[in-house]
Amino acid sequence: MDSEQVLVGKAQRVGSFRFLLDGQRWEWSDAVAQMHGYQRGQVTPTTELLLSHKHPDDHPRVARVLDRMITDAEPFSSRHRIIDTTGAIHQVVVVGDRLYDDTGEVIGTTGFYIDITDSYRSDVKDSVDEAVAELAQSRAVIEQAKGALMLVYGITADRAFDILTWRSQETNTRLRTIAEQLVTGFSEFDPGTGLRARFDHLLLTAHQRAGFRSR
Repeated sequence: MDSEQVLVGKAQRVGSFRFLLDGQRWEWSDAVAQMHGYQRGQVTPTTELLLSHKHPDDHPRVARVLDRMITDAEPFSSRHRIIDTTGAIHQVVVVGDRLYDDTGEVIGTTGFYIDITDSYRSDVKDSVDEAVAELAQSRAVIEQAKGALMLVYGITADRAFDILTWRSQETNTRLRTIAEQLVTGFSEFDPGTGLRARFDHLLLTAHQRAGFRSR
């Protein structure tokens, strides 16, 4: 199944992106392009195009975040507004982490967008009924993982489940496994600053933790 097929509906609410330092090239998933108002292959994303869609009140702050990301491949997490090609405003959370090549060298940034616009009511349940049936025995740990996502990102339960489902599909890892690794990793955090950054990294690497722990 395509990594975003489970989220197909009137609007896909979670999608991935990559930024490659070599040539400063952006790659958008179909869902991220859709959030900006474009169809598959309609545009080639650039930093300038990205910034042109930011809400004027959020533009300076997002520009600073992108500058640090482009210059230093710095991990980031941002909640801001984008304006699509029709003029509609989308509230989004964007999370990025360092992208490495096979030698361990940083080659860019990889991450995801979450569309949390209030006007979008959750219709994702219709497309994940099959997954829900399989998860009957896993409800408790999934609810705990959803709670962690809601706490860290300030999002609803539906959006939190969208993220868990998307990461499961993106990494070809059972949703229950992703949830277990998030809950375990979250409980291992020491008190102090940087919770958001540590959780961003945990979310993007939970599937790798699962593989490591199973060895």
